[in-house]
Amino acid sequence: MSIQGLKKLQVWLRAKDYAVKVYKQVLPLLPPEEKWNLNQQLRRSSLSISANIAEGYGRFYYQDNVRFCYNARGSLEETLSHLIFAFEIGFIPAALYTELEKEGEEIEKMLNGYISFLKKSKQGANEPGANHVVREESEPYEIEPLEDSDGSENTVL
Repeated sequence: MSIQGLKKLQVWLRAKDYAVKVYKQVLPLLPPEEKWNLNQQLRRSSLSISANIAEGYGRFYYQDNVRFCYNARGSLEETLSHLIFAFEIGFIPAALYTELEKEGEEIEKMLNGYISFLKKSKQGANEPGANHVVREESEPYEIEPLEDSDGSENTVL
């Protein structure tokens, strides 16, 4: 896996360009008092879309790649949620919001298609170690009864 291969992945390119658009066209419109709130949330969530696709792409097994694509889809939804708020509060114009919403929906479709492709192709499924799963056994959860001030037992969950 190389950066050259990643650059050929259309969904990653679209997600990266989407983050660039958010940085260049949305963030400058936010008021200074949003520097540490909405501004930072939009920065992180929009950049996380392409970053998660890239991280999954670099993983050896398709299950890991699919998991990171799910994370990317979650970051996309988070970004769209922030954009809805920014639009409704009046920070960004309707035309820009509509454009970003449409692009977000297109990226989501591409992500869903990529996830389907990964699941069907199962790249790395036959590699050594692909079928090993590590799971930790959880300790049983015990509930101890507590005594009320009148001496009766009361169970607290």
